[in-house]
Amino acid sequence: MDSTNNKSIILAISILLCLFSPIAGPSVVPAKQDGFWYGGKAAAAAEAEKVLIEAFFDPVCPDSRDSWPPLKKALRHYGGTVTLVLHTFPLPYHDNAFATSRAMHIVNTLNASATYDLLEAFFEEQEKFYGKATFNKSKASVVDHIVEFTANEIGKSYLSAIKSGFTDTKTDHSTRVSFKYGCLRGVYGTPYFFVNGFPLPDAGSALDYKGWRIVLDSLVTKQDPLHHSL
Repeated sequence: MDSTNNKSIILAISILLCLFSPIAGPSVVPAKQDGFWYGGKAAAAAEAEKVLIEAFFDPVCPDSRDSWPPLKKALRHYGGTVTLVLHTFPLPYHDNAFATSRAMHIVNTLNASATYDLLEAFFEEQEKFYGKATFNKSKASVVDHIVEFTANEIGKSYLSAIKSGFTDTKTDHSTRVSFKYGCLRGVYGTPYFFVNGFPLPDAGSALDYKGWRIVLDSLVTKQDPLHHSL
């Protein structure tokens, strides 16, 4: 085998290791999002200065449920210096993960301010949507139950729109896109977190509040030297 082939193999292995190896620790995460923002300088600069968390959640995943309270607490602690984008990632081995994720996409189009309220409602009553609770039910009856549950959470006036959303191909497509996006990012379980574009270790496990403080304190301090942790 000549030296050119050897170099190509080494390069390919190096790329694969970079793509699929988890980040070793929070010290590797950059304090700012990578890249050059396009548009107005003030707005672009404001967004670029924030620490961006991307969370991939499954509404019927117990670990996603357990990871939400400490993450929410951390977001409140850091205020406007940290922002969150949530992606649904319905795991194929979780009963009704796709349908509950689709409900979130439907609600987000109807009333975006209620999206996280619905997520918390699913988390609080997960046992209603998998296992014995739905084992002997048809897909249609489970969807009807999700529609009723969702309407109870965000308002009965949305009942008809929510029901229609489950027959709208756009919401089906949006839910599939979220899942495919996660796959493209290398997500394989939930919860799965990225901070400023870099994956955190221990994917699929809940991160507690102390863990979030360890990850975020140094990043926020690098951006704002006047920030002091409490």
